[in-house]
Amino acid sequence: MADRTPIIQLSGVSLTLESGAGPVNILKNISFSISRGETVGIIGPSGSGKSSLMSLMTGLEQASDGDVDVDGLAFSGADEDELARHRLARVGIVMQAFHLIPTMTALENVAVPLELAGVNDAFDRAAKELDAVGLGHRMDHYPAQLSGGEQQRVALARALVSEPPILFGDEPTGNLDSATGRTIIDLLFDLAKRRGTTLVLVTHDAKLADRCDRVISMRDGKIVDDTGNTATVGETDSSDLKLGKSK
Repeated sequence: MADRTPIIQLSGVSLTLESGAGPVNILKNISFSISRGETVGIIGPSGSGKSSLMSLMTGLEQASDGDVDVDGLAFSGADEDELARHRLARVGIVMQAFHLIPTMTALENVAVPLELAGVNDAFDRAAKELDAVGLGHRMDHYPAQLSGGEQQRVALARALVSEPPILFGDEPTGNLDSATGRTIIDLLFDLAKRRGTTLVLVTHDAKLADRCDRVISMRDGKIVDDTGNTATVGETDSSDLKLGKSK
């Protein structure tokens, strides 16, 4: 169960990026908080801004306006080195693309964040994490020797090996078949629950989002529902939706 202590807080956050045609407003006045240990699904159609929102919460992108605070670090006052150290120690990220290093074994891939952090027992901890995701027998295999589901398990082990309090997933099953995807999601939720990890999933899949404690729905760079009601999102124009309430 989540304790009610905020671990992620966004206040009046906007993101504007320059393009050849002029400035583009990607996110518009986003405000919400996520409690420690909570599981949250962020849902919306392509182009709704959900992946950009995750980039702000992981410090990969800086907000144009507003405040982002993640696990005690105010991103607006942090430099790139501080943000990188914060991601390394406090945040795990699982993407649709596995982003494994092809010349490294599964064990070496999982050990990378620990080695970057100067941890002495990096390979012992990496081996335990691979055991936890059911790949203890595949540690010495390279990504090309692994199935898509196995590669995503390696990516999940790498995201969790530093024991981060927050785990982000951006369409983590997008490159997997439905059966394999369900297995990965079951594993993701199980590990997060057992460790008390705050889990934030970015997805276009309402069924996946509904497995979370809470669902935040987006459209056109805005939050259009924060009640967990995903039934009409994607079918109803954003002008017909209000924060916390749908027509």
